[in-house]
Amino acid sequence: MASFALIRTSVLKKSFTPFRQSISRTIATRATSYTLNTGHKIPALGIGTFGDAESQEAIVTQALNKGIRFIDTARVYDVEVQVGKGMKCSGVPREDVYLATKLWCSDYHPEDVERALDDSLRDLDTPYVDLLLMHYPCTFKRGADRFPRDDGGRMIKGETSYLDTWRAMEKLTRSGKVKSIGVSNFSKGEIETLIKDSSTIPAVHQMEVHPYLQQKGFNNWLQDKGIHVVQFSPLGNMNDFYRKTGWSKEVSHMMRVIDQPILKEIAEKHNKSPVQVVLAWGINSGRSVIPKSVIDWQVDENIAADFELEEEDMFRIATLDARARFNDPSLDYEWRLYSDLEGIDGTVRGKTH
Repeated sequence: MASFALIRTSVLKKSFTPFRQSISRTIATRATSYTLNTGHKIPALGIGTFGDAESQEAIVTQALNKGIRFIDTARVYDVEVQVGKGMKCSGVPREDVYLATKLWCSDYHPEDVERALDDSLRDLDTPYVDLLLMHYPCTFKRGADRFPRDDGGRMIKGETSYLDTWRAMEKLTRSGKVKSIGVSNFSKGEIETLIKDSSTIPAVHQMEVHPYLQQKGFNNWLQDKGIHVVQFSPLGNMNDFYRKTGWSKEVSHMMRVIDQPILKEIAEKHNKSPVQVVLAWGINSGRSVIPKSVIDWQVDENIAADFELEEEDMFRIATLDARARFNDPSLDYEWRLYSDLEGIDGTVRGKTH
């Protein structure tokens, strides 16, 4: 068997071609960043803003003041106003912040795309976003209702396709309002369609990745295509949302990722926490991570998670892969999400909202 050093070198070459990794160091920790296929840089460590609207302004301000430079949000989170205020209150220059938001499924008609972006820009109080993502590949009926349902409570599908939406997003990169475009929650086949039938390869795919859902083959394929991965839910089933939503899967109730003895042992060796080890695993794999927290000390903990894991650590974490996908609203959204990916068993019908 080849040594881990050789394996890891091979993986890193895949990760940073065409990406380029740059690392600056402070006394406390590293600050890793990557260069996307658009030429723009994206930090390896960011902060997610899903939920807790009343806390987002303060936590975004604090995160930026502590050194975080990547803020991830979405139109459907209903926190863009708070995120924008937090950015302003921090005093950090706009050009120093990597800001990503997501287009929602009821705004996928090509005629709605730029208007929807303008709505986000207005609420974020910024002239541009660094990254605009399609939130899911499924389309919902056009209109103000983000979750349009028929009399039976079933989601009403839109009349356009994600490819139509993507082509409209391509035009936005020429407007100066968007620097890079990408997707989220897509299958391999759906991304292949974008590559084959459009002129733009996604710069980013944001998807669920954590030690319980490692998706090694898919991650390698994305790296080979020059598509950078941003991990949402990088701490797995830490978020109570996965246990409370109407489509909560049985696997979401398994042992929390950070309670795994292997991670506790690795954390003790490095004088870190299991949370920091899990985040470092993502960064050491060549991906970006966007943990969500509204607690001050947890932001400090996350910032100190950009450190180098040892060869043995990476091998041990690889053994935790359970193909456990926690985010799967397929039956609610009337679309078989992740159709050619791991972890689609056990899908439950139930309403997201």
